[in-house]
Amino acid sequence: MQVLELIIFAGLAGVVLYQLYAVLGRRVGRQPEDTPAADAVTSGARQAPALDPADDGVGLTGLPAIKHHDPSFDLSRFLGGSKSAYEMVVRAFAAGDRETLKNLLAPPVMASFESVLADREARGVTESVEFLHPPRADLERADLHDDVARITVRFLAEFRSRTKGPEGEAVDDKRTAELWTFERSLKSRDPNWILVHVDAAEA
Repeated sequence: MQVLELIIFAGLAGVVLYQLYAVLGRRVGRQPEDTPAADAVTSGARQAPALDPADDGVGLTGLPAIKHHDPSFDLSRFLGGSKSAYEMVVRAFAAGDRETLKNLLAPPVMASFESVLADREARGVTESVEFLHPPRADLERADLHDDVARITVRFLAEFRSRTKGPEGEAVDDKRTAELWTFERSLKSRDPNWILVHVDAAEA
């Protein structure tokens, strides 16, 4: 999807942009505040073994593999940045802010967003979003293939959507559960992670 150099990520300190919104509107029963996101950070940290500087990384998978290739990676900061990114993309999508979205999303994701935006505009509909609570971000999985890292985050969010169109105005409170997958080449000097996939999640 350089608003946060971390954005999601450990070096993310002072650039701008980044995030997404796809299955918004899918209603689920779980509250965003039910379980603290820190649980995922803590459990992830416990599961990651200490890295031996002399180790060549062979056999490592998931977060340990990513940490081995990029020692500056910090899961807690990554998740914190991902929450900010999530809100930014959701708001940009609602507002039809294509310039912001283009900097945050992989081309296939941007193409799917564009089709929704074009349809909404053709119908004369506008939308705005207000978050009722900060979204939750939990680590779902992490993978490393060659030098490309992929991290999937489970977001639980609660927000108020206001739509205006030819038929009038509507206000709808929604809860969503989504899986967002971010990708970054660890060989790249660009610290930003790009949103490459969005899917619905079980609450």
